[in-house]
Amino acid sequence: MTYIKNRLRRTMMFVPGNNPAMIKDAGIYGADSIMLDLEDSVSLTEKDAARLLVYEAIKTVDFGGSEVVVRINGQDTPFYQEDVKAMVKAGVDVIRLPKTESADMIKKLIADMEKAEEEYGIEKGSIGVMAAIESAKGVLNAPSIATSTDLMMGMALSGEDYTSDMHTHRYPDGREMEFARNMVLHSCRAAGIYAFDSVFSNMKDTEGFYRETNYIHQLGFDGKSLVNPRQIPMVNKVFNPTKEEIENAKNVQNAIREARAKGSGVISMNGKMVDKPIVDKANRVLETAKASNLIDEEGNYIGE
Repeated sequence: MTYIKNRLRRTMMFVPGNNPAMIKDAGIYGADSIMLDLEDSVSLTEKDAARLLVYEAIKTVDFGGSEVVVRINGQDTPFYQEDVKAMVKAGVDVIRLPKTESADMIKKLIADMEKAEEEYGIEKGSIGVMAAIESAKGVLNAPSIATSTDLMMGMALSGEDYTSDMHTHRYPDGREMEFARNMVLHSCRAAGIYAFDSVFSNMKDTEGFYRETNYIHQLGFDGKSLVNPRQIPMVNKVFNPTKEEIENAKNVQNAIREARAKGSGVISMNGKMVDKPIVDKANRVLETAKASNLIDEEGNYIGE
């Protein structure tokens, strides 16, 4: 079975791979994607135990329909090869490679995954990959990383690691991240893959979280990485289309149907031309609304 490349991915929630209670409950919060972490959140002495725990969880835990992503350890660590083999054998949805700096790193990951797939009798192409961009080199190579494989699901920017590499730190206005965000986002759009923004770790600063989430939504990101389940409804509130946006999208589709019924190649609505970008945007709004359970099968609004 080929992995699902296109789906709703507003929220990707980090879950430490060495915490059985958090892993067991991860599916109840409604995150679009759950990222089980074998890297930064797991100490060196717990790496092997965490790998086994995550492997068993993928096989047995009900994650409530959330996509399951695993962040493995980097290719410069002694844990990388065993992580790849275990996650392929477990049948995870997506493997996330940390500290990605080149297309060759992704190509190595794919080769190692294919070797494991052959060893365990897993269908090739059934597991997606994503790249974590955490350095200046990664940002500058983002276009080639994004197009390095057809199995690339998306790229995520890691703000803490990136700003450290740039000899700065996170600021409230996010200006230090502006180039990296745009570089990653444009690379993802050009490659037709998903773009994820960095985590916002200060849970006490609700205003700052909304400000940053609104900003990255306006830029065009598909979703945001999260460290706390309380942030899930906050992100959804920003990313979900409004009732007015849904009604406008429906009007666009009605205008298309009317034009076709008349045999007209020109589509207009309220005296204005409806061109392809407007049609594409309307389709995205309705697809998101449907996936978010804001409309029923007939397109009627059923949100709050």
